Amino acid sequence: MNVIVSGASGLVGAALVANLTSAKHRVSRLVRGKARAGQDEIPWDPAQGVLDNALLEGSDGVVHLAGENIAGRWTKAKKAAIRESRVSGTRLLAEALARMPQKPKVFVCASAIGFYGDRGNEALDEESAPGKSFLTDVCKEWEAAAEPARKAGIRVVFARLGVVLSAKGGALAKMLLPFKLCVGGVVGSGKQYWSWIDLEDVAGALRFALETESLSGPVNLVAPNPATNREFTKALGKVLGRPTIFPMPAFVARIVLGEMADGLLLASARVAPKRLLASGYAFKYPELDASLRHALGR
Repeated sequence: MNVIVSGASGLVGAALVANLTSAKHRVSRLVRGKARAGQDEIPWDPAQGVLDNALLEGSDGVVHLAGENIAGRWTKAKKAAIRESRVSGTRLLAEALARMPQKPKVFVCASAIGFYGDRGNEALDEESAPGKSFLTDVCKEWEAAAEPARKAGIRVVFARLGVVLSAKGGALAKMLLPFKLCVGGVVGSGKQYWSWIDLEDVAGALRFALETESLSGPVNLVAPNPATNREFTKALGKVLGRPTIFPMPAFVARIVLGEMADGLLLASARVAPKRLLASGYAFKYPELDASLRHALGR
């Protein structure tokens, strides 16, 4: 396949590009700024609404991963950037694809399990209703922005990502230093579910979504065995060989991180990859301990 990827330089994007090229797919990257000659790059400016759909001709599939990093204190400006970067970029791409005379077969657009909000111990899958939170609203608008592509007859997949495990970036990378210094511990009550997925399975599942014609609509990219924060903390401490005796109370997390603490660290989403499993995707790392050892080279 000829596949176009936005956000190709990010943690997930880089892993996906490596996965696709190893499977002999050809990858072109959507880049902000000037495209370099001979590098299979396509320029675009989602903030300004600039994209020449003629440059997308010949593509069989598009994977859209670009968006403002969600980490950081959620100021009013940060929240606006998180929302706008996802919604405007998705809409720009979807409308460009819809205008093409020879359209790609599939548009895989990143989303997040933030769609489900804070749901405690409730078992969630792709059929579950949305929750009520800032991230829920972002995810709903994000997915709705792809509607022009779906209306044009393109198969659209919403890859609802969980907590991606990699030592190269994301949540796990940020947790390593305090844990290695023996000051890591449970966050809040520790009862909240973190639905995680190994970076290698993220790339594999995204490629699977591209190649599997029966998949469309929301698809949860999470491992089959979600863990509570307490279970995650214990597993990470065991893999690193460090004690986990310094908890972070919820009020401290809120002081340090503001609204992001409730949106990411303290929220509970017990999410299952129902559609991936039903479609035949085989996880390389379905168990947390094995994924952590893989991510950390232990």
